[in-house]
Amino acid sequence: MYVGDTALGEQIRLWMEWDKNEKTRGEVEKLVKDKATDELRARMMGRITFGTAGLRGAMGAGFKRMNDLVVVQSTQGLCDYLLTLKPDPKELSIVIGYDVRHNSRRFAELAGTVFLRKGVKVYFFSKYVPTPMVSYAVTYYKCDAGIMITASHNPKEDNGYKVYWNNGAQIVAPHDANVLKHIECNLVPWPQCWDTSILQTSPVCLDPLKDVCAQYLLDNEVFCFHRDANKSATAKLTFSAFHGVGTAYVLPMLKQFGFNMANVVLVEEQADPDPDFPTAPHPNPEEGEKVLKLAMKTANEKNSKLLLCTDPDADRFQMAEKQSSGDWYVFTGNEMGTLLTWWLWQNRKRINDKLQNEDFYVINSAVSTKFAKMMAQKEGFKYEETLTGFKWLANRAYELRSKGKIVLLAWEESIGYMPGASLDKDGVVTCAMFADFFTFLNSKKITFTEQLEQIYSTYGLHLCYSSYLRCPNPKFMVSLFDDLRKVDSNNGYAQKCGEYSIKYVRDLAVGYDNSQPDNKPILPWDASNRMITYTLENGSTFTIRGSGTEPKVKFYIEIILSPDQSKNREEARRQLDELKKVIVNDFFQPEKHCLIMRRASETV
Repeated sequence: MYVGDTALGEQIRLWMEWDKNEKTRGEVEKLVKDKATDELRARMMGRITFGTAGLRGAMGAGFKRMNDLVVVQSTQGLCDYLLTLKPDPKELSIVIGYDVRHNSRRFAELAGTVFLRKGVKVYFFSKYVPTPMVSYAVTYYKCDAGIMITASHNPKEDNGYKVYWNNGAQIVAPHDANVLKHIECNLVPWPQCWDTSILQTSPVCLDPLKDVCAQYLLDNEVFCFHRDANKSATAKLTFSAFHGVGTAYVLPMLKQFGFNMANVVLVEEQADPDPDFPTAPHPNPEEGEKVLKLAMKTANEKNSKLLLCTDPDADRFQMAEKQSSGDWYVFTGNEMGTLLTWWLWQNRKRINDKLQNEDFYVINSAVSTKFAKMMAQKEGFKYEETLTGFKWLANRAYELRSKGKIVLLAWEESIGYMPGASLDKDGVVTCAMFADFFTFLNSKKITFTEQLEQIYSTYGLHLCYSSYLRCPNPKFMVSLFDDLRKVDSNNGYAQKCGEYSIKYVRDLAVGYDNSQPDNKPILPWDASNRMITYTLENGSTFTIRGSGTEPKVKFYIEIILSPDQSKNREEARRQLDELKKVIVNDFFQPEKHCLIMRRASETV
C-alpha cells in the first residue's frame, strides 16, 4: 500500500489490517494517497506511551494518537498483565469511567468490552464522572484496577487513558513498564473486541454510579467543618465547570456540606457538558484571569465575591476572590495549597482527635512551595515531598495511610489537591472545602487574601514564580543540563546565583544531593529525570526542570522571608527579579542552547 519506506509501509499495512473504525481508516488512506510521508511517520512510527498522567495525546489515526485501536491494544495489555497476577478472570474486577470529551464514552466501551470478553467483572459508569471518582470506586469495590478516559484540561482535540492500580492510585513501577510489555505482546485485536453489545448483555457488567456517588458524598463529609453555618449562609458562590463534568457532582457535594443551592450561581454558558469547550478553547483554569473572564462577569452581575472552578474532568480546582477595589484576585496553586494546609491543620481534631501531631502528614511535589515544610517544623506535623505528579503523591499517601497515619493533604502547585477519600487530585471535594472555609472567614469578617497574609505573618512569606523557555531541539536540552553540571570546578555545580551563595544542590538525574550526609537524594532518581534544585544560603530555592511531555525547560523560584520580614514584599520582589535575570541569562544561556523565551500570551 505504501512505497518508499519499508518500515513505514509495514506499519500502515498493520493499521489497515487491525483498525475497524472507518473514520480513522479513511484518514490513513487519504494520507497515503496524498503521499504525506512526514505526517504518516509522525503518526505510525512508535507508540503513544504512559507519561505522568497515563496515555494522552491528539485523537486521530495512528499508533501515536488516541483512537479505537490504541485503546483496544492498551486495554488488552492491561488485561493480559492482570491475568498473569490472577489467572482466574472471575477473581478480577475493574472500574471504567469517562469524561465528556469526543469519543470518551466510545473508548470506555471498547475498554469494557475487552475485559468482558475475557470474563472479567466490569463496573462501567453509565454516565460521565469526575476523574477522582474512578480512583474512589476502585478502592470502594476492592477492584484490581481502574481506567479513566480523559485528557483533563487539554484542548478538545485530545483524549487520554489513565490507569489506576488496586490501591486507587495511578500505576507506577513496576506495573507501568509491565503493562507496556504486555501491550506489545497483544497488538492483534482479540476476537469480538469490537462488538460492544456485551456491555448490555453481560451479567458481570455492573453500573456503579448510584452507589458510588452516594458513598463518595458520605465519605467526604468529614471535611465539612461548618455545616450549620453553611445552611444559614447568604453569601453567593459562583461556580464554573468549564463545560465539563463538574456541575453534576460539585452541586451535590455543596449540598452535602449544607449550602443552600439558591446561593450557588452557575456560569450558565459553561455549566453543561460540551466537548467543544466553546467559551474556553484551552479549558485550563490554571491559566488565570484570561480564561475566567466569563465567570467573573457572571459573579459581578450576581453580586458574588467568590469564584470556584473545576477543570473539565473536575480533578483540578481554581479560585478567585473579589477585592475591595472591585478587582478580582486569582490565587496561585501554591497560595491555595498554603490556605488549605493551614485550614486542615486548624481542623485536624475534627478529622481524628486521637492521634498526636506527629501522626499527621502533608505531602507536596518537589516543585511546589515549601510553606508546608516550614509550617510542619513549627507545628510538629510531618512533611514529605515527592516527584512531580499525583501518581507519586497518591502512592506515598497510600503507604502512610496503610501505617495508620493521617495524610491531611497531598498537593502540587498546578492546582491539584487531594484532601479527601480519593487517591487522586479531587476538584469536587476541594471546591466544597473552600466554600466551607469561606463561610468561616465571613464569620470573622476577613477575606482569603487577608487570611493568607495572616498565615505569612506567622510562618513566613513564600513568594513563588514559575516560567519556562521553549527548547525545540532535544539535543539542546541535554547540553543545557550537561553545562549546569560543569559550571564550577568545585563539584561542577554553580556556587553563586547573582549576589547569593548556593548552599545545596540536588540533581535527580545523577543522584546527587549535598544536603544529605551521603550526598544521595531521598527522592527517586534516574538519568531521564532532568531536575536540579538549588538552595540558597538565605533559604530561598530555585529548580530547573526539563518537561517530560513538552519541548520546554521550566524553572521555579521560591523566595522565603522570615515572619518578621513577611510584610516586606518589595524586598521579596527585588530578590525574585534578581534571580529571574540570573537564572535566564547565566544558567540557561538561551543563545548558546537555542532556547526561546516564553511569550507573554503563553501560560506555564
